[in-house]
Amino acid sequence: MSLHDDHDVPAAAKVGSRDLFLFWSCFIALIATAFAFIIRALIMDEWQRDFGLTETEKGEIFGVGLWPFAISIVLFSLIIDKIGYGKAMAFAFATHLAAAVILFFAETLQTTLGIRGYWVLYIGSFIMALGNGTVEAVINPVVATLFPGARTKWLNILHAGWPGGLVLGGILTIAMSDEGVIGRAVGGAIGWQWKVALVFLPVIAYGVLMLPQRFPVSERVAAGVSYKAMLQQVGILGALIVSVMIVWEVTRVFQESGLLFQGMGDSGVLIARLAIVAVLTGAYGAYVQSLGRPVFIFLLLIMIPLATTELGTDSWITSLMEPEMTSRSLHPGWVLVYTSLIMLILRFFAGPIVHRISPLGLLAVSAVLAAIGLVFLSKATGVVILGAATVYGFGKTFFWPTMLGVVAEQYPRGGAMTLNTIAGVGMLSVGVLGNPLLGNIQDREAVEQLAEADPAVYEKVVGEERLSVFGTYRPLIQDRVDQLPPEQLATVTGIRDAAKKNALMTVAIFPCIMFVSYVILILFYRSQGGYKPQILVTDKEEEQMMTGGVAGPAEM
Repeated sequence: MSLHDDHDVPAAAKVGSRDLFLFWSCFIALIATAFAFIIRALIMDEWQRDFGLTETEKGEIFGVGLWPFAISIVLFSLIIDKIGYGKAMAFAFATHLAAAVILFFAETLQTTLGIRGYWVLYIGSFIMALGNGTVEAVINPVVATLFPGARTKWLNILHAGWPGGLVLGGILTIAMSDEGVIGRAVGGAIGWQWKVALVFLPVIAYGVLMLPQRFPVSERVAAGVSYKAMLQQVGILGALIVSVMIVWEVTRVFQESGLLFQGMGDSGVLIARLAIVAVLTGAYGAYVQSLGRPVFIFLLLIMIPLATTELGTDSWITSLMEPEMTSRSLHPGWVLVYTSLIMLILRFFAGPIVHRISPLGLLAVSAVLAAIGLVFLSKATGVVILGAATVYGFGKTFFWPTMLGVVAEQYPRGGAMTLNTIAGVGMLSVGVLGNPLLGNIQDREAVEQLAEADPAVYEKVVGEERLSVFGTYRPLIQDRVDQLPPEQLATVTGIRDAAKKNALMTVAIFPCIMFVSYVILILFYRSQGGYKPQILVTDKEEEQMMTGGVAGPAEM
């Protein structure tokens, strides 16, 4: 990676071919993160078979592929202006390579180290997510700096790299399956290890492209906005939201692995967690002495259902649609590839759309479409699935980059911190809550329905209680299910398939919450004279505005 950073001239003054080359290098780095996401989603059922995972454990591995993203994106946001973007990208490259190697050799490591394969997959996914978070810690503020006059447009184009990676990675992975072109050519599905190896392609590509790059100084630094002023935009409340989710998940992992809180009751664990959160949030608050911008805190809360609607559903969509798609001899991964293709195309045309209806209007319309699409997907059969997936694809397209655009336009003084905190909270929420929730819904509903339908089979296939972030649950044990006679196996399979589709109906609640939230924001900004991007001002200028010295934009 290049360790060069331009600390003399703001990027806004010199956008040219070099800046566009840097933009497209960032675009390919985002493709690498999407490869890691979709390959894991498409091979998760193979991992379940080979490593004996429950639905909740699948959700936890989906989740750990996302929530550590928040750790690296938030930590690097605190220091990235000091160490430079180049060093951060070098770290991302190293973690991506290490994670791909660990996942490729997961079976070997399970045998050699004598640990359950679940933990090898968990650790590899954790490291991969750290790399993904570091990539976004760099590319979001870099692009916001390169294009200060059209942040929402260019952040949408940048984040077309995500669905682009999903489409390309998905097609290559499906091609290696039984029904794929490569699979048929070699006489059968290629092992999941070689599907994991596909991650090396975009990782090496962005590593090579980043070597000659010189990164710009951030707009916040160039404008002379202090480090403390940047942190004050997030404030104590923002730090509290981040701290609670990180502490709860990290301590859960250590508790479940037997490394922490052993012999402590539930109340003792709760007190310990609250104490850790209090220390982290208190230290941050003592320095910034600000609760944070009220509307920014509201946006952080909206990001929780948003991330679950988009990334949570995308993580599970292959598994959830498997019964319906395989009954028609189609790979279930095509649903995710198709909706990602819609996202890829539409994000390149975000500029004219935003110009017509404003970012918040676009988000409100998207929430309605996503809710309708998810309801249809939960009920659809046959060719109707294509129509339902189309509506869902249109709905989810603009969620993530447009939220980043709103934050970049409304809180330029927050620099990398506000921009990356909102992305971090999104990944945290879907990793800690959204993905495990979808798995837990399936486990609980399937077990409850089976207990009512056939108590004898229930006793045969339901395992002992296990711990999750949503408390204890009893899963179906796949090895026991496989040993059932055909009639009983059909009963269990039917119940599980119904539970999968019902999970999509549950997710449809989240975009409904988002729609109401965006309507509230639209009404708020209308009361303030309408939504418009804020002008970046220095600390001195803001102090003068606060004391009535100069006129300037109000900032919430």
